[in-house]
Amino acid sequence: MSDVVITDAERTALVSIVVRGMARGEASAEQQALAEAGLLLIKGPMMMPTPAGTAFVGEILCLPADAPERERIMATFHRFLPVNRQLRDLCTAWQVRPDGSVNDHSDEGYDADIRDRLDDIDDAVAPLLKRFAEDIPRMSGYRARLTESLEKLDDGDDAWLASPLIDSYHTVWMHLHQELLLTIGMSRKEDEELEERLVSGAGA
Repeated sequence: MSDVVITDAERTALVSIVVRGMARGEASAEQQALAEAGLLLIKGPMMMPTPAGTAFVGEILCLPADAPERERIMATFHRFLPVNRQLRDLCTAWQVRPDGSVNDHSDEGYDADIRDRLDDIDDAVAPLLKRFAEDIPRMSGYRARLTESLEKLDDGDDAWLASPLIDSYHTVWMHLHQELLLTIGMSRKEDEELEERLVSGAGA
């Protein structure tokens, strides 16, 4: 993909869609150009990256193996994955109660307990976000986005915890996770295997 030439604005648009996985709405001029270059697929109001587009962004974002910050980022990433597991478990509990029934949010005590756990997770990830941003400045905006979703959740809209249709806490977290994987050049399969080893105590 190194022979593909795109503008800075097109690059920004492509990175955003690859990190998000998809986008909705009327295609911008940049997105139309990316589609013409075979990097983006547009179907009606839906836009998603092609495999070539994803690979291109991987080339753009992936740190060289000898980058001086790579070791620090990987060390922070190893601390991030166990917290990532905690969030995934929490989102499951938010949607499904321990007896397997759907959580209809009628039990205020149950939901309040999950909200308290979310605060613990947010506290745990805060210093990791700071470290990531120090080594990857473009990622500095994730802290504010997560905080905004928490504030909207506390305003009474339960969708801001895990809805995939908005920038809920879980959605923003997934964007963060995807951008980290692109930066370190790790596949989802490798990521899941590493997370399991770290959570189980088997080490890296």
